[in-house]
Amino acid sequence: MIIEEIRKELFEKQDMKYRDMQIKIIPNIDKDTIIGVRTPLLRSYAKQLSKRDDLCIFLDDLPHKYFDENQLHAFIISEIRDYSKCLNEVDRFLPYVDNWATCDQMSPKIFKKNKQALLETVKQWIGSDKTYMIRFGIGMLMEHYLDEDFDLSYPEIVAGISSDEYYINMMIAWYFATALAKQYDSILPFIKEKRLDVWTHNKAIQKSVESYRITDEQKEYLKTLKIKK
Repeated sequence: MIIEEIRKELFEKQDMKYRDMQIKIIPNIDKDTIIGVRTPLLRSYAKQLSKRDDLCIFLDDLPHKYFDENQLHAFIISEIRDYSKCLNEVDRFLPYVDNWATCDQMSPKIFKKNKQALLETVKQWIGSDKTYMIRFGIGMLMEHYLDEDFDLSYPEIVAGISSDEYYINMMIAWYFATALAKQYDSILPFIKEKRLDVWTHNKAIQKSVESYRITDEQKEYLKTLKIKK
């Protein structure tokens, strides 16, 4: 069966040093589920598997046993060229995503050509009660709606998210740091008016200061807006 074939292939691609690193940076999942396959190899393997007629057997096998299978699943979804099919597979898979890496590395290419249709679904993801569904929704807003499709209502949505979840708040900070780099004048009021909770506010400033896309003058000013605890 394709599932056994995939697992055999993943273990053949195992890199123990890479596995040790992943265990450290993804502490919230069982280390025994991490095989340790490097991302470029997974991306390449996903492209190979995308041509298989029996691929649906693997995509239907949820939840997966291994983290690397989740990664592979995310990369396979990212290769789907039919928008409706891709969106359906994302919605089927998201409830099983349990870590930031799988969440953030799933980036369907077809979404770029369907941004208007995607927007309502993004809002639904953000409005859910699942950590990585919310994080994914914020990530899609960050990836697709901060350039020519930017609208001030989008950072309003993100600023309105209230959560105690670290992985949600980190993505909110990342969103606003990226938004400052791309839409500085429009986003600055969210920081000046302290629209985010203290931790997220300060983290957004920290990420902005670390960014090469923010000018030195902007960085110095942003530093003055940090909230002292």
